[in-house]
Amino acid sequence: MYGFSGGGMPSHIRTVAILPFDNRTGEPALAQEVSDAITTAVQGRLGLRPAPEARADAIVRGEIVRYDPDIPLSYEAAQGQAQLQVTRRRVQITVNVEIYDQRQGRAIWQRSGLAVDGEYQPPAEVAGRQIALQKLVTDIVEGAQSQW
Repeated sequence: MYGFSGGGMPSHIRTVAILPFDNRTGEPALAQEVSDAITTAVQGRLGLRPAPEARADAIVRGEIVRYDPDIPLSYEAAQGQAQLQVTRRRVQITVNVEIYDQRQGRAIWQRSGLAVDGEYQPPAEVAGRQIALQKLVTDIVEGAQSQW
């Protein structure tokens, strides 16, 4: 999907450590899901090898600052009832993220307040969250690639 011939990370960046994201939300599983998604994308799409933080050329770090799993998008009247039912909802995840070049001591790419979302049909919140996570990793990968 994405490669680094003619672009991408600086040539001296070959290894990366993905640090656990601080989770400032009430959803405990979210930190691991974000970490797993970023690890897969950075290794697969950016072609970087995992390494311990002390030996990594670059580190990815950040925090999950907001998680809203239940934003109503569309409604319809339930048959025989006067009240409306929500038929589509949206999950929204907001993060601060940085890719830091440990060799040169500077940020390669960073974004504060990066918000991504995923729509779902209730009660499939997990499906909406997976869509949002895919958008998150795409934004991170494309952001890193756009710097070089």
